Amino acid sequence: MNNSEQPSLLLVDDDETFRTVLSRALEKRGYAVTAAESVEQALPLAMANPPEFAVLDLKMNGASGLVLVQKLHELDAATRIVMLTGYASIATAVEAIKLGATQYLAKPANADEIVAAFNHAADGHLPLSGQPTQIGDLEWDHIQRVLREHDDNISATARALNMHRRTLQRKLSKPPIRNN
Repeated sequence: MNNSEQPSLLLVDDDETFRTVLSRALEKRGYAVTAAESVEQALPLAMANPPEFAVLDLKMNGASGLVLVQKLHELDAATRIVMLTGYASIATAVEAIKLGATQYLAKPANADEIVAAFNHAADGHLPLSGQPTQIGDLEWDHIQRVLREHDDNISATARALNMHRRTLQRKLSKPPIRNN
């Protein structure tokens, strides 16, 4: 099968080793992979050639993978998107699905799990850790959601959360340590 017959796949993850290994594994499974390390790098690639499939990391340097989920869905609603994250939470999973992701997987996920996820529509059964969510994780996710709602404006977010701006900045500088 030549490259033009293979389904196109956009892989976006800021972990170079993971991106390289997963890219090779997906190519072996018949995908024409285009890889990027950030949303900012991936967006022009996606706009030039909207992919049929996408594998996106949630937390990267720069913009969140959720931004790219929304943009890819706007470019082509048929794009099958799998969101990967080492920071699995119900809030981010629900948001990813609402924005257009097909499925949401907690890292580490292998190529076979990702390919299987492309074929399963989000059905409300999210593959999350069996461990209860920690209070710090819930707080972090809530702050991130409110921050996005206020276009990453720290002052507006602090007002919405009824919190001092410096307190919010301190909380944002220390993401929670997650066990998954």
